[in-house]
Amino acid sequence: MTTHTTRAGLEVAVPLADFVEARLLPGLPLTPDAFWSGLSRLLAELALENRALLAIRDRMQAQIDDWLTARRGRDWDAPAWKAFLSDIGYLRPEGPEFRVETGPCDPEIAQLAGPQLVVPVMNARFALNAANARWGSLYDAFYGTDALPGAPQGGGYDAARGAQAVAAAARFLDQAVPLTAGSHADVSSYAVKDRALVIDGGARALADPAAFAGHAPGSVLFCHHGLHIELIFDPAHPVGAASPSGLRDVVVEAALTAIQDCEDSVAAVDAADKVLAYDNWLGLMKGDLADTFRKGGQEVTRRLNPDRTFTAPDGGTLTLPGRAVLLVRNVGHLMTTDAVRLDGQEVPEGLLDALITVTAGMHDLAKMDGLRNSRHASVYVVKPKMHGPAEAAFADRTFAMVEDILHLPRGTVKLGLMDEERRTSVNLRECIRALKGRIAFINTGFLDRTGDEIHTLMQAGPVLPKAEMKDAVWLAAYENGNVDAGLATGLNGKGQIGKGMWAKPDAMAEMLAAKIAHPQAGASTAWVPSPTAAVLHAMHYHQVDVAARQDALRGRAPDLDALLTPPLMGPRNLSPEAIAREIDNNCQSILGYVVRWVDQGIGCSKVPDIDNVALMEDRATLRISAQFLANWRMHGLITDAQIEDGLRRMAATVDRQNAGDPAYRPLTPDGPAFRAARDLILQGATQPSGYTEPLLHHWRRIAKGTA
Repeated sequence: MTTHTTRAGLEVAVPLADFVEARLLPGLPLTPDAFWSGLSRLLAELALENRALLAIRDRMQAQIDDWLTARRGRDWDAPAWKAFLSDIGYLRPEGPEFRVETGPCDPEIAQLAGPQLVVPVMNARFALNAANARWGSLYDAFYGTDALPGAPQGGGYDAARGAQAVAAAARFLDQAVPLTAGSHADVSSYAVKDRALVIDGGARALADPAAFAGHAPGSVLFCHHGLHIELIFDPAHPVGAASPSGLRDVVVEAALTAIQDCEDSVAAVDAADKVLAYDNWLGLMKGDLADTFRKGGQEVTRRLNPDRTFTAPDGGTLTLPGRAVLLVRNVGHLMTTDAVRLDGQEVPEGLLDALITVTAGMHDLAKMDGLRNSRHASVYVVKPKMHGPAEAAFADRTFAMVEDILHLPRGTVKLGLMDEERRTSVNLRECIRALKGRIAFINTGFLDRTGDEIHTLMQAGPVLPKAEMKDAVWLAAYENGNVDAGLATGLNGKGQIGKGMWAKPDAMAEMLAAKIAHPQAGASTAWVPSPTAAVLHAMHYHQVDVAARQDALRGRAPDLDALLTPPLMGPRNLSPEAIAREIDNNCQSILGYVVRWVDQGIGCSKVPDIDNVALMEDRATLRISAQFLANWRMHGLITDAQIEDGLRRMAATVDRQNAGDPAYRPLTPDGPAFRAARDLILQGATQPSGYTEPLLHHWRRIAKGTA
């Protein structure tokens, strides 16, 4: 059990108190007494309101359950449904037009369009990889993935595969920075003379001379759509020796931003876990985070990359950031933590996150040079799982109070709003209004949003099979509506309009074919699962002029009726084989994720699906699978016996899939991981908003022996 000490009338876990006083506060103009008094005041003023907002969620869901239960079996009455949601305050009236008033943000947030990484901050190596993913080798990304047909052959460098990668990169250059004649593949020399780029002695030139952005010893820099491309030359290198111009690599600006996650991709269930997350975020903000590990038989230490310096065309110095601009995702309003207790009760975890993560950000705000995160005096916080405008307004008040406690100017904290809950989607413009002075990010999250869709409509009837959800009427309206709300409120130019994750980290060819849809939809960023994926997805932002797409989409009318259309299966009957397949698919998905979460504390990883396709999964994928089975169970499509049988059979499958992991413990029906999976289904209909956190935390603490 965690030992607590007393600070400003609060019971504070000793590991947290030690972290705050020995690591977080030194170097800041804030005494421990001032910090703890501020936290005490924050909790005293806002914890009860936090609890009241959660009670509203419960009350509204109970009203919806009663309304849907009373009408079960009737034809769907869309006007009555809409009127009912308005009557209970779920659907809010839309106010007059307004514009976002967020103060200056870094250009990576406000003006540029490019990929975004999301990474569990509890893993220092992953956190550093994401921060350093601002730049990446296009040659490497092509060479080592299925983005090109085939694969490298032999144990060393495969020259034929290398030639494939070089040719693909040349095709990219021809599209992004075309020449007046011929292809970059045929260029024999790039040189800078009299501050101008000379190609093949003047025989060729850039079609757009302004694309030449600078140079450094051994390299030339281009810029297109605000994103930089660096050509690196080394005729002595095997790759450069095979190039007419000595071109060794094409390095592209990739992950402009990265979310360091304290929420869905981590398993933080106690004070020790929270301190690990906070300490890594602090290290990123101070610039001193490092991680040492063994790779290829050698010890490697990873740190944050420095900035990159070039000579600009006018002869001046051009310095470009060497790292992604980092945001930190706090937890939502639901969970409490025993890392701090007030009057003997656990406190809202989100309030603790707010104060500590922003305090850590003050170390970055104090910098004038070096490894800076924000050059516009901002701390970027992503706030997930909020339900409607009142909860968004509560988040605004929370961070205003944090700013006051820390003596920061109002608007220092810029907030990201995750549009992943149904009551937020149907009231998105009003949620943005509630945050209009600090909002810097909105995005969609299909999996969490679908989980909430199923839970909200739990009593209406059986929902569509999971694979059919992507074709449901509400989903297109949801994805379009997010962009429309951002454009209508003037968020573009102030912050990011984003889309969700590509979940198949090994399927880069498929990603290249599919994910271009995100910038085409008007999104200025979209999530990718790895630095390599960021490099490849960056090409989409050269192919699509996002600003032009946003201009073309501006003024599109939202489709609230479509957004409110339930994804119900209706009177159709499924075959026993189809039902059995759904049981197995979802049971395997749940067990494959939960066993790592509960037994090993891994909140995000590549989890093989039932067909052994590796998927990047976090709690959002778990939420939809659990809610889906809970819904079909409620409406009699599946039985408890079928669920138990499916879990036991799929446990054997998951055991086989994890046979190579020395830390893996086989699933047993009486083990905490199996029991967690069972509870997520059987108790899914009664879990708050269908969230998985309460049960996962319970069983993880049992597995750790800290319950």
